[in-house]
Amino acid sequence: MQTDPAPAPTTDETATDQPATDAGPGDPADFDTVGRGMARWRRERPDIDSSGKAVVGRILRLEGVILKAVNATLAAHGLKYPAYAILATLRVEGAPYRLSPSQLQQTMLFSSGGISNLLLRLEKDGLIRRTSDRNDRRSVIVELTEKGVALADAAMADHAATERHLIRMFTQDERGQLASMLARMLAVNADAPGYV
Repeated sequence: MQTDPAPAPTTDETATDQPATDAGPGDPADFDTVGRGMARWRRERPDIDSSGKAVVGRILRLEGVILKAVNATLAAHGLKYPAYAILATLRVEGAPYRLSPSQLQQTMLFSSGGISNLLLRLEKDGLIRRTSDRNDRRSVIVELTEKGVALADAAMADHAATERHLIRMFTQDERGQLASMLARMLAVNADAPGYV
């Protein structure tokens, strides 16, 4: 996507495409590449309703922003988000902090192959242990070690602080409304691979 300035939107475009002003340096519109891209879509393909980009495009753009901030925070703990997600998921299960790999997979956003490699690395680092399930010797259980619990506890506090920082521009009411809308969007589209 090009970064040249787009023509100023008309009055009816301004209400739907421009972000709310955030307290802080600079104009938020200066960082809104999605809004500028939408203006080009309207100019070049006015026959297509591209209004979905106002939400979906910004969510996709935010994924990179969020992961960059989260990984910068987790780096102080020697972690990246996928490894952290495994440790935190096991930690919030409560003692004895264990789940099967398939239960872990249900909470993760990456492939089972990716999880297998991560588990191997975390085990080598002494953060988890894998043992046979007492009820089914063919199954494996993943469990946090004491070292893993300690690291998860420290990283979780910093991760939560980063999440709060990322939404600092919203009031409590706005945070609740946004969370509710995103939850509804996830629920309605959970099993939808595509529309067309």
